[in-house]
Amino acid sequence: MKLNQLFSFFDTSGVRPEAGDFLEREVTGICFDTRKVTQDSVFVAIKGSDNDGHNYLAQAASAGAIALVVENKSNVPADYPYLVVELGDTRAALDMLASRFYNYPSHELFCFGVTGTNGKTSITYILEHILAFHHKKAGVIGTVNHRAGEKVWTTQMTTPDPVTLQARLRDFVNEGAVAAAMEVSSHALEQSRVKSVNFNTVIFTNLTLDHLDYHKTMQNYFEAKQKLFTDMMWLTHKSPKFAVINIDDSYGRRLKVAEDVIAWTYGQRESDFQFKILNMNFSDTEIEVKTEVETIRALLPVTGRHTIYNIVASAVAAMSFGISLEQSLEAMRNFTGVPGRLQKVNSRSEKIVFVDYAHTPDALENVLNSIVQVRAESKLQNKIFTVFGCGGDRDKSKRPLMAKIAAKLSDFVIVTSDNPRTENPEAIVNEVCAGFSGGEKNFESIVDREQAIAKALQAAKPGDVVLIAGKGHEDYQIIGTEKRYFSDFDVAKKYLNQELL
Repeated sequence: MKLNQLFSFFDTSGVRPEAGDFLEREVTGICFDTRKVTQDSVFVAIKGSDNDGHNYLAQAASAGAIALVVENKSNVPADYPYLVVELGDTRAALDMLASRFYNYPSHELFCFGVTGTNGKTSITYILEHILAFHHKKAGVIGTVNHRAGEKVWTTQMTTPDPVTLQARLRDFVNEGAVAAAMEVSSHALEQSRVKSVNFNTVIFTNLTLDHLDYHKTMQNYFEAKQKLFTDMMWLTHKSPKFAVINIDDSYGRRLKVAEDVIAWTYGQRESDFQFKILNMNFSDTEIEVKTEVETIRALLPVTGRHTIYNIVASAVAAMSFGISLEQSLEAMRNFTGVPGRLQKVNSRSEKIVFVDYAHTPDALENVLNSIVQVRAESKLQNKIFTVFGCGGDRDKSKRPLMAKIAAKLSDFVIVTSDNPRTENPEAIVNEVCAGFSGGEKNFESIVDREQAIAKALQAAKPGDVVLIAGKGHEDYQIIGTEKRYFSDFDVAKKYLNQELL
């Protein structure tokens, strides 16, 4: 794409005539990181929490940038001969330019956007499975990775920056995908990363305590999520447009949607898609879903109440794509689960071991409540052991709350290290343990995560349940600024297999 085409929506009247024909040059890329500037690329200066791109304009210019997009021209080199565009919001400009550069890929895809504190990853996996069952390829953008069929890209963020996001959507189109299922974080909504994505259907799972280190208050956090259902849906050119909302969540009941959006509610209370759990054990769950026109029963190879919420949400969203509720539930009969989401560690051991990503108070409470409920309904006497920690450099307010929840719903708790990052692991563990009341004796702390998992598995008897929570699918630990290989799943499997030797 030529530079003048890319900037046709922007005011370029200030371009100096003596600059020659550079506006006719082909743009090689859009970037906001000077390490990625190439000859004839466009550099957008972004103000971040740690760095300000305006401090690197000279480097971008010397690296060959053909245009600089800024909020303040003061750091632009005096002898810079090419295009300088000054705007009030360069984040929004980056999003718009990236979408235009990659020729609006979301227009060619049926786009699902999923937001909420918990359940985003699971819903994208489930939607991908339902569509694949019906021979429709969906690309997925989320916490675990980006993928389209057999093609997989690694990722560092739940929702990537606009350049990566738009490039990936174009990759999906090139790979033959007809849909995209995307996790949309509150950070992404605040930072204009998805403003140019034309969503067809947006999904709200729940809202609970998390990310207050960034948003400061729950109201701010909610308002960030709200943008997906109003601001983003007002901007989309798709029609019809749908919103799928968990009506059992108090924030879901407060959620507003744009006027031209068809809103569908789901949950266990009265709603458009009301479900009931008929039977549940550690292997499968029988449910009933009731609508105005039909009642459908299904036996699903999963466990956990929160998992059923995610399946129902996905099945409702798939209806907006043209797949019936019954067809979606039929597709789920051969679902093998989501990595690190109540993922069972299979072995010949009679101990029941799950790995789960639960890293918020609500997520931990949901998964433990599900285990407690299944144990009660199965009339089992087995004990529940929980191993968990809290990440460093993240919201500290949830640490003692998670300890209270774990102690209440487990027979024994081991508090350990998660991703300590730049915090002292022992200090984090101590802050978590402050949530235990003085009279509780059903816990201990072991900072080394592998030792903590080994201790829990050693203490468990056949039939007991061990929940290893907090990291889920992650195959690393971040200690300081270094990533070290570590997989809860692999560690658990190793010690379970050692018991059988």
